[in-house]
Formats: sequence, structure tokens, C-alpha cells
Amino acid sequence: MSPSTFTLLLGGNLTVTERLNALIAGSRVIAADSGMRHAQSLNLMPELWVGDFDSADAALRDSFRQVERHSYPATKAATDGEIAVAEALARGAERLILVGALGGERSDHALQHHLHALALAEEGLEVMLTSGEEEAYPLISGDEMELELPNGSLFSVLGFSDLEGLTLSNVRYPLTDFSLTFGSSRTISNVAQGPISISLGHGRALLMARPYDLTGA
Repeated sequence: MSPSTFTLLLGGNLTVTERLNALIAGSRVIAADSGMRHAQSLNLMPELWVGDFDSADAALRDSFRQVERHSYPATKAATDGEIAVAEALARGAERLILVGALGGERSDHALQHHLHALALAEEGLEVMLTSGEEEAYPLISGDEMELELPNGSLFSVLGFSDLEGLTLSNVRYPLTDFSLTFGSSRTISNVAQGPISISLGHGRALLMARPYDLTGA
């Protein structure tokens, strides 16, 4: 994997899966505060640990005492996750994998990860978010994407604006040059029929995939 690919360990939920391990293999790693606990589950040694360390207990800090730390005050003007992203970009990141970015105790943080991912995608970065069981991919104007999903797995497209020119192929409910009104649930719960193709003419959206969920829509 390219040295410009960074895995960022965030504080949300994580289930370790073969798909996740394959995804992050060979990437550089930065942990944000309590996200360091995922380093233990994934058998990773981050090159940097950032945050105010208000949610990293003494045992975790002791286990990774050899990792370089950048400490910030609790009254800082950015989340630990945003700081971790900034550190990765300063080190040459072009592709970001946000592990532990979905779910968890703080739904406000999870939503902020979604919004930040969209903003980063609009700056030209490749970004995905994952909990191991669930994945999210930003879609912005002009995007074309091929996504490897198991046959029968669930996915949804969530619009963060009106969407124009949305096309979905190799799915149970295909769309061609579709217009979606902001707030509509029309694109919730589709089913992949193997690798899927997605393109978007105009707008902002997230594709949320559940690779291990074969329950159907």
C-alpha cells in the first residue's frame, strides 16, 4: 500500500473483520485519544497519538508509552479526530481510512466524521469510514465509483443535498440519471449484486454499506 495511505483510529465502535484487516494492511497509522484502544484489537503500532487524552485511561497510556504523543488542551477548537486528520495531511496523506468513525457513544462526533469526510473529498482526498461491520464512502459532484461488495449485501445512499444524475448499477434496484430530493428515503436499503457502480452528477452524499449484512432489503 502507498505510504500516502493513513489509517486513523477514532473513538467509535469497531468490529475486527477480515475485510477491515485487508483494507488497512500496510498503511501508516495515527491514533486519536481513546481510538488507541483499536490499535490493540488490530495489532497495530501507530506512529503518532494525538488528543487531550481525556478518554484514554492510564492502562492504555501505559501500553503505548513508546508512541510519540502530541497533547492538546481539553478546551481546543477541534475534535481529536480532526486533529488526527490534520496530522496525517501534514505527513503527506492522500487516502484516509477512518476506523471507529461510525457509531459509538457520541452521535454528534459520528455525524461530524461524516461531514468532515465529505469536506475532505471535495478537497480531492480519497476517504472512507468504517466500523468493520459498516462502511461509508463520500460521493460528490462528478464522482464515479466501483465498490467491491459481496453479493446480497445491503447498502444505502444518503443525500446531504439534492442529488442530480445519480446512477446505480449491478444492484437490485438500479437507477439511471436519477434526481433525489434532499431528505428523501428513496435510496435507503438497496442490495448489491456483486461489485457495484455508482456515479453522481451533482450534489453531496454518503454511500453506507453493510458488507456482512445479507438480510436483503
